[in-house]
Amino acid sequence: MEQVSALLAKYEELTGVKIVFQPTTSTQYNATLRAQLDGGIGPDLFYSRTCEAGAELYENGFNVVCNDIPGVMENFTDVARSGFTADDGNIFAVPFAAVSHFVYYNKAIFAENNIEIPATFEDFLAVCQQLKDAGIQPLSNGIADNWDILECVLCGMIPNYITAEERVAYEKGERKLNDETMLRVFTDFSKLVPYLPEAFASIDNDNANVMFGLGQSAMLIDGSWSYGTLAGDDYDIEVGFFPIPAPAGLTQGFSLHPDFGIAGNAASTHPEEVKAFLTWIASVEGATEAAKVIPEGFLPLINADVAPEGSIISAMNAVGEGKPSDMRFVWNMRTLYDPMVEQLNAICRGEQTPEGAVDAINALWEAELAK
Repeated sequence: MEQVSALLAKYEELTGVKIVFQPTTSTQYNATLRAQLDGGIGPDLFYSRTCEAGAELYENGFNVVCNDIPGVMENFTDVARSGFTADDGNIFAVPFAAVSHFVYYNKAIFAENNIEIPATFEDFLAVCQQLKDAGIQPLSNGIADNWDILECVLCGMIPNYITAEERVAYEKGERKLNDETMLRVFTDFSKLVPYLPEAFASIDNDNANVMFGLGQSAMLIDGSWSYGTLAGDDYDIEVGFFPIPAPAGLTQGFSLHPDFGIAGNAASTHPEEVKAFLTWIASVEGATEAAKVIPEGFLPLINADVAPEGSIISAMNAVGEGKPSDMRFVWNMRTLYDPMVEQLNAICRGEQTPEGAVDAINALWEAELAK
């Protein structure tokens, strides 16, 4: 809250326009915002989810169309805008911040065991085995939360196997979700299971972070947003990070997921002020101010170097520099979210094979497309 208030205070200082921040509980945000918009008492500006969740509000007429907001087309890449683009091609929010997914590693453990950052997925598995043989827990990830094994692990892997264009082909049904490529993704995911903690079924994301932070595991696959916690004062470890490596022969990708944008209320009684703020946020100047206050690990989506000096943003962006990037695979196929989590969990528990998992997922998506 203090960070957003600081950004709005800067905007007021520059323009004289005061914007009041009225936060709500994150888990209640969608329902609260929708109720306000339906009731005609929605805020002038609001955070926008990406893909289907954000597009639904636009499709119901709540969002200012941002195509002509200065900076939106010039300062953001197609990938940055993709999460905020509706089926009709209109952009329903100004892209604001993204997240990525990394393998966090304990630098001391790597040094003590003469381990280098793995260059390929095969090298990564070899590192995991080397650690396990040395009596060191390789990974601290678990499945109790029913989201991070999909969002951070699988979706962090997928840009190594498919491009953004190929993702769209899966979404349209032009490629089968049980084809050779997706089977390879799920098969490689299954190769990580032996390196999860013995009690992985009861470990949630918070537990996994604590386990890694206390030095009880050498690595953790998690989101960029966790860096501030893992490298913070609560833990006495030196943290490094690298993207989940691509298998030998494939191009190293980079997971860059548009996390949230800033939308304008189409029914606002202050339409010019709304458009002026959106224009500022879409500018290099506005994004530079925003980068000073957003939490560590959230990456500005603007196509410019706006990272403040000493911020981890620059290092995280450097990891993805020159690599093909894409957002989370399942975000435009939301009906598959829970089934994919269930299949991944079943693979982890030894109750499902990769072949069975992709066949089940493909059948569900084909049924969805046939509706």
